[in-house]
Amino acid sequence: MAKKIQGLTKLGAKVSCHFTAPEASILEAFPNRYPGRDYVITFEHPEFTSLCPMTGQPDFGTIRIRYVPAERCVESKSFKLYMGAFRNHGAFMEDLTNKIMDDLVAVLAPRRMTVEGIFNVRGGTRISVRAEYLKPEFDVLKSEALRRLW
Repeated sequence: MAKKIQGLTKLGAKVSCHFTAPEASILEAFPNRYPGRDYVITFEHPEFTSLCPMTGQPDFGTIRIRYVPAERCVESKSFKLYMGAFRNHGAFMEDLTNKIMDDLVAVLAPRRMTVEGIFNVRGGTRISVRAEYLKPEFDVLKSEALRRLW
Protein backbone atom coordinates (compact mmCIF):
# COMPACT_ATOMS: atom_id res chain seq x y z
CA MET A 1 0.00 0.00 0.00
CA ALA A 2 1.30 3.45 -0.92
CA LYS A 3 2.26 5.74 1.92
CA LYS A 4 0.08 8.74 2.66
CA ILE A 5 1.40 12.07 1.46
CA GLN A 6 0.98 14.81 4.03
CA GLY A 7 -1.59 17.42 3.12
CA LEU A 8 -3.63 15.35 0.65
CA THR A 9 -7.17 14.98 2.00
CA LYS A 10 -9.16 14.02 -1.08
CA LEU A 11 -7.17 11.14 -2.59
CA GLY A 12 -8.58 7.85 -1.28
CA ALA A 13 -11.36 9.60 0.64
CA LYS A 14 -15.07 9.93 -0.02
CA VAL A 15 -15.52 13.59 -0.95
CA SER A 16 -18.66 15.42 -1.96
CA CYS A 17 -18.51 17.99 -4.71
CA HIS A 18 -20.28 21.34 -4.75
CA PHE A 19 -21.14 22.15 -8.36
CA THR A 20 -21.41 25.93 -7.96
CA ALA A 21 -18.28 27.03 -6.12
CA PRO A 22 -15.00 26.59 -8.05
CA GLU A 23 -12.40 27.74 -5.51
CA ALA A 24 -8.63 27.29 -5.44
CA SER A 25 -9.01 25.68 -2.00
CA ILE A 26 -10.39 22.54 -3.70
CA LEU A 27 -7.01 21.98 -5.38
CA GLU A 28 -4.33 20.00 -3.55
CA ALA A 29 -0.68 19.56 -4.43
CA PHE A 30 2.10 17.15 -3.56
CA PRO A 31 5.87 17.67 -3.61
CA ASN A 32 7.58 17.35 -6.99
CA ARG A 33 10.21 14.63 -6.60
CA TYR A 34 12.21 16.10 -9.52
CA PRO A 35 12.25 19.87 -8.93
CA GLY A 36 15.62 20.26 -10.68
CA ARG A 37 14.33 18.78 -13.95
CA ASP A 38 12.13 20.49 -16.53
CA TYR A 39 9.34 18.21 -17.71
CA VAL A 40 5.78 18.82 -18.92
CA ILE A 41 2.63 17.55 -17.22
CA THR A 42 -0.60 17.64 -19.25
CA PHE A 43 -4.13 17.41 -17.89
CA GLU A 44 -7.06 17.26 -20.28
CA HIS A 45 -10.63 17.49 -19.03
CA PRO A 46 -12.87 16.73 -22.05
CA GLU A 47 -16.15 16.86 -20.11
CA PHE A 48 -15.96 20.42 -18.83
CA THR A 49 -19.31 22.14 -18.29
CA SER A 50 -20.37 25.54 -17.00
CA LEU A 51 -23.23 27.95 -17.54
CA CYS A 52 -23.50 31.07 -19.66
CA PRO A 53 -23.88 33.91 -17.14
CA MET A 54 -26.41 35.71 -19.34
CA THR A 55 -28.72 32.93 -20.55
CA GLY A 56 -28.07 30.12 -18.06
CA GLN A 57 -27.55 27.78 -21.01
CA PRO A 58 -24.87 25.11 -20.60
CA ASP A 59 -21.46 25.49 -22.19
CA PHE A 60 -19.43 22.36 -22.93
CA GLY A 61 -15.79 22.06 -23.78
CA THR A 62 -12.35 20.69 -23.12
CA ILE A 63 -9.91 22.27 -20.68
CA ARG A 64 -6.28 21.43 -21.43
CA ILE A 65 -3.55 22.32 -18.96
CA ARG A 66 0.17 21.96 -19.63
CA TYR A 67 2.71 22.95 -17.03
CA VAL A 68 6.32 22.60 -15.99
CA PRO A 69 6.26 22.05 -12.23
CA ALA A 70 8.62 23.69 -9.79
CA GLU A 71 8.18 22.46 -6.21
CA ARG A 72 4.59 21.13 -6.39
CA CYS A 73 2.36 19.04 -8.69
CA VAL A 74 -1.44 19.08 -8.70
CA GLU A 75 -3.15 15.98 -7.30
CA SER A 76 -5.51 14.54 -9.95
CA LYS A 77 -8.58 13.80 -7.80
CA SER A 78 -8.62 17.34 -6.43
CA PHE A 79 -8.25 18.59 -10.02
CA LYS A 80 -11.27 16.50 -11.08
CA LEU A 81 -13.34 17.88 -8.18
CA TYR A 82 -12.23 21.43 -9.03
CA MET A 83 -13.31 21.00 -12.66
CA GLY A 84 -16.66 19.58 -11.53
CA ALA A 85 -17.24 22.64 -9.35
CA PHE A 86 -17.79 24.71 -12.52
CA ARG A 87 -20.84 22.63 -13.53
CA ASN A 88 -23.50 25.11 -12.35
CA HIS A 89 -21.23 28.14 -12.20
CA GLY A 90 -22.08 31.02 -14.51
CA ALA A 91 -19.13 32.74 -16.18
CA PHE A 92 -17.90 33.74 -19.61
CA MET A 93 -15.45 31.37 -21.28
CA GLU A 94 -12.65 33.93 -21.10
CA ASP A 95 -13.21 34.33 -17.35
CA LEU A 96 -13.27 30.58 -16.77
CA THR A 97 -9.97 30.00 -18.55
CA ASN A 98 -8.20 32.80 -16.70
CA LYS A 99 -9.66 31.79 -13.32
CA ILE A 100 -8.39 28.24 -13.79
CA MET A 101 -4.96 29.65 -14.66
CA ASP A 102 -4.92 31.99 -11.64
CA ASP A 103 -6.03 29.27 -9.21
CA LEU A 104 -3.50 26.71 -10.46
CA VAL A 105 -0.64 29.23 -10.45
CA ALA A 106 -1.57 30.24 -6.88
CA VAL A 107 -1.49 26.61 -5.68
CA LEU A 108 1.45 25.30 -7.73
CA ALA A 109 3.74 28.26 -8.55
CA PRO A 110 4.89 26.42 -11.72
CA ARG A 111 7.77 27.41 -13.97
CA ARG A 112 5.43 27.65 -16.92
CA MET A 113 1.75 26.94 -17.56
CA THR A 114 -0.74 27.11 -20.41
CA VAL A 115 -4.48 26.72 -19.90
CA GLU A 116 -6.65 26.26 -22.98
CA GLY A 117 -10.42 26.30 -23.03
CA ILE A 118 -11.68 24.72 -26.26
CA PHE A 119 -15.43 25.17 -26.15
CA ASN A 120 -18.06 23.40 -28.26
CA VAL A 121 -19.96 25.33 -30.90
CA ARG A 122 -22.85 27.35 -29.53
CA GLY A 123 -24.88 29.75 -31.62
CA GLY A 124 -22.79 28.82 -34.66
CA THR A 125 -19.53 29.98 -33.10
CA ARG A 126 -16.61 28.01 -31.66
CA ILE A 127 -14.58 29.82 -29.01
CA SER A 128 -11.12 28.89 -27.80
CA VAL A 129 -9.25 30.76 -25.08
CA ARG A 130 -5.57 30.30 -24.23
CA ALA A 131 -3.86 31.81 -21.19
CA GLU A 132 -0.08 31.62 -20.61
CA TYR A 133 2.05 31.99 -17.51
CA LEU A 134 5.84 32.08 -17.28
CA LYS A 135 7.53 32.54 -13.92
CA PRO A 136 8.80 36.15 -13.97
CA GLU A 137 12.23 35.51 -12.51
CA PHE A 138 13.28 33.15 -15.28
CA ASP A 139 15.99 34.51 -17.51
CA VAL A 140 15.70 34.56 -21.30
CA LEU A 141 17.80 31.43 -21.87
CA LYS A 142 15.80 29.39 -19.37
CA SER A 143 12.57 30.67 -20.90
CA GLU A 144 13.69 29.56 -24.38
CA ALA A 145 14.60 26.11 -23.05
CA LEU A 146 11.10 25.76 -21.57
CA ARG A 147 9.51 26.88 -24.83
CA ARG A 148 11.25 23.99 -26.60
CA LEU A 149 9.46 21.56 -24.23
CA TRP A 150 6.17 22.86 -25.54
